[in-house]
This record gives sequence, structure tokens and C-alpha cells, in this order.
Amino acid sequence: MPSKPRGEDRAANEPTARKRSAPAKAAAGTGKRTAAGSKRGASKSGAAAAKGKQTAAGPAAAMGASAQGAHAAPHVHPDRLAELQAEYLARLREMMSGEQAGAPADRRFSGEAWQAGPFGWAANLYLLNAEFMRKLAESVDADPKTQERIRFATQQWVDAMSPANYLATNPEAQRKLLETRGESLMHGVRHMLEDLQKGRISHTDETVFEVGKNMATTPGSVVFRNELFELIQYAPTTAQVGKRPLLMVPPCINKYYILDLQPSNSLVAWAVSQGHTVFMLSWRNVDAAQGELGWDDYIEHGVIEAIRRAREIADADRINALGFCVGGTLLGTAAAVLAGRGERLIESMTLLTTFLDFSRPGTIGVFIDENFVAFRERTIGHGGIMPGRELATTFNFLRPNDLVWNYVVSKYLKGEDPPPFDLLYWNADSTNLPGPMFCWYLRHTYLQNELRIPGRLKVCGVPVDLGAIGLPTYIYGSREDHIVPWHGAYESTRLLSGQNRFVLGASGHIAGVINPPAPNKRSHWTSDALPEQADDWLAGATEHRGSWWPDWVQWLAQFNGGLRAAPASPGNAKHRPIELAPGSYVKKKAE
Repeated sequence: MPSKPRGEDRAANEPTARKRSAPAKAAAGTGKRTAAGSKRGASKSGAAAAKGKQTAAGPAAAMGASAQGAHAAPHVHPDRLAELQAEYLARLREMMSGEQAGAPADRRFSGEAWQAGPFGWAANLYLLNAEFMRKLAESVDADPKTQERIRFATQQWVDAMSPANYLATNPEAQRKLLETRGESLMHGVRHMLEDLQKGRISHTDETVFEVGKNMATTPGSVVFRNELFELIQYAPTTAQVGKRPLLMVPPCINKYYILDLQPSNSLVAWAVSQGHTVFMLSWRNVDAAQGELGWDDYIEHGVIEAIRRAREIADADRINALGFCVGGTLLGTAAAVLAGRGERLIESMTLLTTFLDFSRPGTIGVFIDENFVAFRERTIGHGGIMPGRELATTFNFLRPNDLVWNYVVSKYLKGEDPPPFDLLYWNADSTNLPGPMFCWYLRHTYLQNELRIPGRLKVCGVPVDLGAIGLPTYIYGSREDHIVPWHGAYESTRLLSGQNRFVLGASGHIAGVINPPAPNKRSHWTSDALPEQADDWLAGATEHRGSWWPDWVQWLAQFNGGLRAAPASPGNAKHRPIELAPGSYVKKKAE
């Protein structure tokens, strides 16, 4: 059986995380906004936090400011600099004398044309320079935030300067230019112009896919709609289903169908096949008309409304709920609001690659500081749209070699057509966010990390205490996740007071989650123990070949409330089907 976390232990070490003081209550944000009626300005919690920033951010922020003041300007110690210079010159002499043999050890230079001669030498020189630029960045003496930013900026520059990225220094692109008599360059220019018109690099042949035709095809019906979301109920494929339905809350960044790509890799279809009545919250791709919605709207009129409707349509006492990425953050907040109201509508939670504690924000953290958040609050915090295209570009540059330069080389320099890939089609199908909601999210999670502090924030008029949720929770992290590093996902085991189970999967943010059982790919790790530190958990965990999905569905079965005959039709007398899945909201483009 999964063991219970020690939220109380954390309280002993971090009083502000578990004890509600009067000043903390006074400084609590409200985030309150209404979907209709009164004027929607900047969130109250944002104003409260801006007015009393040090109080709202707590001791961690004060310590961070103190640490920054204690450091001198970023610098590299002269001894370390001399050591790097000597090592670099020695390696360079070896390479120039021919003592350093071998082909370039990098997949960008794996082709035959890179193996020897001037291009091979150029590739090896680049790799040597890149190695020492990274070492130099890692040697900078500065506060942790500055160090991380220097490393990130250096890596961006290093990746951009690869000789593979330029026609004049890429022998493979030059050879193709000659072999095709210039056609490859013509095709490359055409690809570049098409992408300039789109305002983004396209990663796949987007003409191959269409939502509702060969993407998001699990049969179902839209049974509820409001200004924020459509609720989809999927048709059963088993004679009996659990009495309690399963509601999936996807991220509001990108579209829901990451959980329903194609029949072979659809988590939705697989959950349905396991006897669950599955509901999906399909977020609206907002425009200017919804530009004043805030975090409270997404909680009250989004997640909580979907919980109520799914419960009502399924005629169940409670539901099981799953949240993915920011969808999990929204679900956790909604569960805390319901707990604060004394409403028990949820039987269990599943959180997939989700932050509740943002103390380990990963690479995204390099973008976020007070100046950045304040700028967003001034420009869109009182109303407006955060364009999905900007968010997509940011995420692409978290992995520039894979999602930027790889396509510069293959599409623009070599004129190649990108192959069809369902996941990359979804990745490009971005969504806009309301400015006030986006700003609240940035300030109170990534910047000030207040969601984890009991009573610090008010959402929908209710003080948020994640420790009061008290639900059995399945927490999943991906080992190579660069968006929600798994150590950060593990922190939820210390915040949530119910019976928790943590499972770690191989691969990254998306590929780790979308790992169906049939191919038997990758692996996952399990352990019933929940020690304080994530690395201690991994040291005691057992690795299993294949998908984590069977482990999850076995855990979930204990909360289905027993079996009953599958519903003969979607909806109920009050909520008639509106249209077939995937609905209308998911088809609206951000462009």
C-alpha cells in the first residue's frame, strides 16, 4: 500500500508552509474574478502581492534578495579562468597536431561528410569551443538565478553557432545543393517563406492531420458548454463501467487531444477500455472577448463546474479526477477550494507532470523574475491576451537543437519536407490565455511560490490549503522532463496529506506520459515508500519495463465505487448532447 507523506515534518522545518499567521492571512491574494457581472480588473491577489511583496513572498523571497545583495558582480575566479585557458590551449594543440583523432562525437555531425577533412576539423573545433564555453559558464560565481541564466544564454549561443546550421559550413547541405542542381535550396527557401508567413517553424507535415478526422477520434459527445470549456463524455466500450466517472483536466496551454492523439496512443481510449466513464474538459482557445478572465474563472467556471456537471450526468456521489501539467495545478487548486468549502465531490486525484510547489521550476524559471512579471501585469494584467504563439516559441527554445536548429538544417538548408508526426502537430496547435489569468499564474506560482503555503492565497474567496484536500493521489513525474522536473513533481508528496503514490516514468514531459502499454517501450519506477528526498525515493524504487498506465489503472480501480451497466446514451435529461466529439472549441486556431 502507498504510504502517507509527512506534511507535518515539513511544517517543523518550514513554519510558513504549514502555520497560518494573521499577517499571512492579511497578505493573502484572492485572485477573484467573475465570469460575468462586475468589471474584471487585475486580480486582487496580484495587487495584494505587489503592495506587500516581501510579506506575500515570505522568508524565501527575503532570503533570495539578501543572497543577491551578498554576491559581487558575476565573475570567474582568476585561478579557475587560468586553469580553463591552459586546458583549452593544450586540447587545441593536440587537435592541430593531429594527436586528437576520431570523428566528431555529436549526432549533428554523424554524416560521412563530417568525418574528415576541413569540415571534420571545423566540427571538432566547434565542439571544443562549445565544451569550454559551457565550462566557463558553469564557473561563474553568482547567485543561483544568475548562474542559471548565464548557463542558459551560453547554451543558446553555443547551439546557434553550430557549423551545421549554416550553408557555408554544412557539407551535407552543399552536396545536396549540387546533386539537386539547386532544387534543394529552392525548396528550403519555400519552407522558410511559409514558416515566416505562419510566424513559427513548422515541425511536421500539417496537411496530414485534422482534428476529428485522424486526431482526437475517440467516440463521444459534447454534453455541456460555457464560455470557458466544453465537456466531452466518451462512449463506453465495456458492458459495465465504474459508478464513479473519471474527469480529465488537460493543460489550457495547447489542446486537450494530447490525451487523445490517435487510437494507438490515446490515454482516453485506453481508460475507456478499462471500464471508466471518461469526461474531458476541452478548454476554449480564448480571444479578446474573454481577455479579462482570471485564475478564479478557470477554477470556478472551469474545473469546479466540470466536476459538478460530470458528477451530475454520471449520477455519482463523487468523481475521480486527473490533471496534466498546468491542468493538474488547476485541479489541485480547485480541490483545495472545494475542501475549504466543505464539499467532497472528488474521490481521488491523479496529477501528471504537475507542479504544486514551484521551488524547482526547471529551465522555465530563467525567464521569470519580478521585472518580467511586472511587465506582463502592466501590458495584459488588466485585460488582454497572452498569444499562444509566444508561449510556443518559448517552449521550443527550451530544446533548441531538437525543436529549432534541427528544422533549420533539414527544412531550410536541405529543402527536406518534415515527416508526419502526430505529437508535433499537437505541439504546434497552441492556445491563447487571458492576460489576467496568465499574470496571476506567473506571480503566485513561478515567482512567489505561494500556492504551497496554507492560507497565503485566496481563490474564489476561499483560503487555499493544499494539505486540507486529504484525497488519495497518484503523482506521476517524467525522469527527463525539462518543463516539470521530476524532483519538482515529487514535492507534491509532501504537500498533500492523503494517501499518495508516486511513480516515475522514463523520457520527457510528453513522451513519458503518452506511453501506451502495447509497444512495451521505455520503463517506469515504483516504490511504496515516500522518503523526504526525491533521490532517496529513486534509490529505493524498482524499475519495470514498459508503460506506467497499467499501474495507474490498477490503483484507480479501488476508487470506482463498484460497477454498473454502461450508460446507453451520453448526457442526461438536463444535459442533452450538443454535438459529437471532439467539439468546436478544440478546432479553433490561435493564429
